[in-house]
Amino acid sequence: MRSWVPPPRGLRSCLALLLILNAGVVSTRRQEPYYGRLIGRLTQYAHGIRGTVYAVDENTVFVRNFAYDGTGPDAYFWVGDTPQPSPEGILVPYPEDYTTRDPPILTAHSNSDILLRLPAGKRLRDIKWISVWCRRFTVNFGDVFIPPGLDPPRPRVLPEFKRLAHSLRSGNISVLDAKTFYIPNLHYDGAGPDAYFWVGNGSEPNPFGTKVPNEMGSMNPLRGYQGEDIEIQLPGKLTAYDIDWLAVWCVEYRHNFGHVFIPKDLDVPPALGQTKITTSSTTSQTPFNAANNCKEILDKRLQVKWEIQGDQVQITLSARLRKEQYMAFGISGAEGRPAMLGADVVVAFWDTRADQPRVADYTISHLAQCDGERGVCPDARLGGSNDAVLVSGQQKNGVTTITYRRPLAAKEPSKDKEILTSRSQSVIAAFGPLNSRYEANAHSFMDTTRNDVQLDFGANNDNTCLGLAELDTSGPAPWPARVIAGVTNLTARIGPAGGVRGYTPITGHPSWGIAWYINDMLIPEIYVERGKTYTFVVEGGDDRTNPAKFHPFYISDSPEGGFGQKKEEDQRKQRVFAGVAYDNEQYPYPTAVGRYCEWTHKTIDQASTSETFEDYMKTLQLECNEGEPAILNWTVAHETPDLVYYQCYTHNNLGWKIHVVDPGTPIPFPIDQRAGLSSATIFPPLTTFAILTLLTALRNVVER
Repeated sequence: MRSWVPPPRGLRSCLALLLILNAGVVSTRRQEPYYGRLIGRLTQYAHGIRGTVYAVDENTVFVRNFAYDGTGPDAYFWVGDTPQPSPEGILVPYPEDYTTRDPPILTAHSNSDILLRLPAGKRLRDIKWISVWCRRFTVNFGDVFIPPGLDPPRPRVLPEFKRLAHSLRSGNISVLDAKTFYIPNLHYDGAGPDAYFWVGNGSEPNPFGTKVPNEMGSMNPLRGYQGEDIEIQLPGKLTAYDIDWLAVWCVEYRHNFGHVFIPKDLDVPPALGQTKITTSSTTSQTPFNAANNCKEILDKRLQVKWEIQGDQVQITLSARLRKEQYMAFGISGAEGRPAMLGADVVVAFWDTRADQPRVADYTISHLAQCDGERGVCPDARLGGSNDAVLVSGQQKNGVTTITYRRPLAAKEPSKDKEILTSRSQSVIAAFGPLNSRYEANAHSFMDTTRNDVQLDFGANNDNTCLGLAELDTSGPAPWPARVIAGVTNLTARIGPAGGVRGYTPITGHPSWGIAWYINDMLIPEIYVERGKTYTFVVEGGDDRTNPAKFHPFYISDSPEGGFGQKKEEDQRKQRVFAGVAYDNEQYPYPTAVGRYCEWTHKTIDQASTSETFEDYMKTLQLECNEGEPAILNWTVAHETPDLVYYQCYTHNNLGWKIHVVDPGTPIPFPIDQRAGLSSATIFPPLTTFAILTLLTALRNVVER
């Protein structure tokens, strides 16, 4: 056996330093389980009171392993600021979401974990004790006193998202608890093809991260956001103490659209369920578990998802709606059969005027259009209230999805029906067009349920849906490719890829959400003549530290591009015609590097609703950084192939085709682009050389 030899002194010093650094890293991670700042143990005076109390935050306490025999006649959790527990205290309801008129009397518990939220805006600094108190006999069954100077954990405010790509920006992000992030005023154009909230470790966001569900709890790629306030929660056992950053990340193309770093010295509340996901935007999405309950009706054309939330029911409707068409769902006017008369329904639709979802509570007193007194009428038009509250809405892959809440109780008995949670009841649904008032058109309200459909609103995990939103793979037609010809001065800027109408359907290649705009056209096909010189004013970015905004322009025979990210053997497979030079050591570098200019969305990506590219351009705005553009001069050699490509040096799939032609070649402009072009542009005059060539060819044919 070989004897152990100690490492050299220098190596020992390095090892010691590494151990110290690693110890420092470990110490920044909070050990689980963590319940907050310890307050103390409940002192038992009667009825088997036991439990350990923690300060979760300044408004919330957590009682770990609570025990109580439940035999007290009028016992409650009780807090106050007197020297000792007394009748002058304040009742703390448990459970908080009780449905009775008065808070329920405390029942028996054996090693229960209980979360208590202090009432009436009280904070821990405002009270001196927590007690289990019997009101009827003014008896203290057990108590714990708040230590003087207790400093509960607090949410931590971070900077905003770093703005790197796709118009991503936000307000200051907050860590509400160990699993919950609050992101105010979130803007993102939604054009990234595979973008997610993304967390991980390291000095910068990287591919070795973890997806975080969006505010709906969904793992679908992120939609566009337009100034919404949202909250997201880390998945599984992951906490804010386990990560170094939160980012918006494109998985497919491994690009960081923006991020915020997580400090090592966090001291935020534990995630014990005290932070409820809420949003301030009426069109933002609130997560709920409605997917556990789902039923397909109207010949499986309408999906209805539901969940009881206290004294409310949250309902999601999903269907393929035509423009200015509604979907309606509610309680049948009769039990045991579908009846429109007397029904209480909610009409949901997408308001194309404001480009947002709408919901309205309706009463059906007559099968006729509403005249202001009777018919298929919104309750609000009849002097009642609109009890349907919009939660969220989106349009994706031809499917409109709208979520709303309404009370279980019939608040207006003459107009509303009670939603039962103890048994099934008959429901109805319908499709139809909206009238000029954007109300349901009664004359088309007959596309309804034909058979009795029973729904148990109190059910759990009643799910027979197959995934309506995934069935529709059709989409709007792509825009015709634009053509540029007869122009020797061109601009090259960055802009959005145009979603389902733009880069990918035009080229057949995947896109990571941006593309070249030449003369402010999305990836036009450019025609150049051999022997002529063309000048490209390039504004693709010059910040090498920000890959999302560094797009040098170059021309090669590669339909993919990305010369700078290729291995040397792959670079040799490309033939480069402009935009790349070599240094003294024969390393390539891009030459067309200038300031960054990008066409960005004024709101969110509206490619799917823009019939023409010209309509789409109206939804964009040009944003340019300070600096000078790059100038790329390219003289087209006579031996240049007939087809080459303008591309990005650092990324794949941003550009498209350059057709190299001889002088006098007719240019095949698209029909919709020919308006305003002279015949000489479409069919340029023949040169003397071309005429002589043509005459020679004709003479040869005649001589044969």
